[in-house]
Amino acid sequence: MFAVIKTGGKQYRVAKDDFVVIEKIMGEPGEVVSLDEVLMIGEAGKAPTVGTPRVDKAAVFAEVIEQGRADKIIVFKKKRRQNYRRKAGHRQDQTVLRIVEVSPTGAKPKAASKAKTAPTPAKTADKAEAKAVAPKKVAAKKPAPKKADAADEIKKAAPKKAAAKTTAAKKAPAKKAAPKKATPKETKE
Repeated sequence: MFAVIKTGGKQYRVAKDDFVVIEKIMGEPGEVVSLDEVLMIGEAGKAPTVGTPRVDKAAVFAEVIEQGRADKIIVFKKKRRQNYRRKAGHRQDQTVLRIVEVSPTGAKPKAASKAKTAPTPAKTADKAEAKAVAPKKVAAKKPAPKKADAADEIKKAAPKKAAAKTTAAKKAPAKKAAPKKATPKETKE
């Protein structure tokens, strides 16, 4: 079963388990959202149901995968011979959805509503029992290293500074200045 939905001023053809990148809609990642503006619903081998303008009671349920932004586009305006140029960038906010179900009646999918709810108490109790049965290994604690006094740190840092000065002194000697050339007046005398 597929549907044509309208969101963000655009139309998308979607089916179950499709991934769709649309303009930003409200919702946290993992949350199931309902897209109610369904323009058409169709099935393989059957005539599609076309809305006027929308199909009544139909809905598409989707899970929010990610909230992000599109690649940057450059907006450049220019008026020739007027020395007018404007450059700006833009990144559109986007939402990535995974279609969970296409519902012609608008009924919320059972699997999607249970998938993102809190775990049942029975499941948490089983996990707690499993943790209680397995003994935890306790690692032997190593004594913490002693903190060095400020005086010790200064002593350790001092030789490093001296070593840095000696390496600077070992650099190549400065170039000698070139001898002056005789001027024409000096050669005549």
